Amino acid sequence: MPALCEQHVARRFDPASRPVPRRTIRAMTTHDTASDVDLAAFIAGLPKCELHVHLEGTLSPSLKLALANRNGISIAETTVAEVEATYQFDSLTSFLAVYYPAMNVLVTVDDFRDLAYAYLTKAASQGVRHVEMFFDPQAHTGRGVSFHTVISGYRRAIVEARAQLGISAELIMCFLRDLSAEFAMATLMESLHYRDWIIGVGLDSDERGNPPSKFAAVFARARAEGYLLTMHCDIDQIGSIEHIRQVIEEIGVDRIDHGTNIVENPALVEVVKQRGIGLTCCPVSNSFVTSDMKADEIVQLLRHGVKVTINSDDPAYFGGYVTENYSSLATFARLSASEVLLLARNSFNASWLPARARDNYLTELDDYAAQHGVR
Repeated sequence: MPALCEQHVARRFDPASRPVPRRTIRAMTTHDTASDVDLAAFIAGLPKCELHVHLEGTLSPSLKLALANRNGISIAETTVAEVEATYQFDSLTSFLAVYYPAMNVLVTVDDFRDLAYAYLTKAASQGVRHVEMFFDPQAHTGRGVSFHTVISGYRRAIVEARAQLGISAELIMCFLRDLSAEFAMATLMESLHYRDWIIGVGLDSDERGNPPSKFAAVFARARAEGYLLTMHCDIDQIGSIEHIRQVIEEIGVDRIDHGTNIVENPALVEVVKQRGIGLTCCPVSNSFVTSDMKADEIVQLLRHGVKVTINSDDPAYFGGYVTENYSSLATFARLSASEVLLLARNSFNASWLPARARDNYLTELDDYAAQHGVR
């Protein structure tokens, strides 16, 4: 299975197609001194950090076609429009029928470099200053592409993007949870040759029947090797709360990906709040299984002081990069500029940046807010 979760099975995102949430959320106006702020423009220029994006989920139709042509790989489509027309989904089966062949165009170091660099270019254009990106080596090594090829391409893009675009980036290596813990451990051991290029490890793919505890030994070893830890706790899964409890109490993660079902257990909400554990929420991808993007839950957690963040997940497949995610949530939840600012501040505070770099970004963010009269 690819890194994309069960929630990623519906049609491409179209803001106009989504209904307004049934429960209207009152926008927080406390300390919002800029009621006349152009929120769309404010979000567009807002310095941000992205903590939940799958590199394999950033493969655009144009890049897919270009890589297929470059590598002499035969695909059914011959134009970008034809490729884009296949990016339509109404079930898990139909999604995978597109996702698997698309990934097969990634073969060489240059391919992985181009994939990551294209995403970093887009992210930088949307005000992203720092990004921590998921990648799934097992999805490539399992089809004969070496770990070295994958990570060398991604690393080259990171180095070039820092120099040419001014955006910093780190890699988070994810294990596919529907595969064996033994395969995950072997992948972890192989990754140690590239330890300086990987900041942490994560867990993604199909959560059904694959609880965090299945990988407890793998993550304990990863922690011992100096990796930071995060895990997907996807929305509305069977056993969601138990899985969230496991990642907090048994695995000891530093961050949780998705995780909004935590609102069902106030005690766990207090734990993540007190420990400062960030939640990497993805409103647009949420919208494919709920009518309100989990907006109620995200805003409830935000107002309770939990470090929730906004991210794009698999933007090429669902038509929403990080700015679209901020804007869509702000529109549906009727957020104030102050709340949007808090989400951006959370993104830096939940990151794994060194303290000095984080503080510099937060200063930039505060200066930006002050220029717009937002606090």
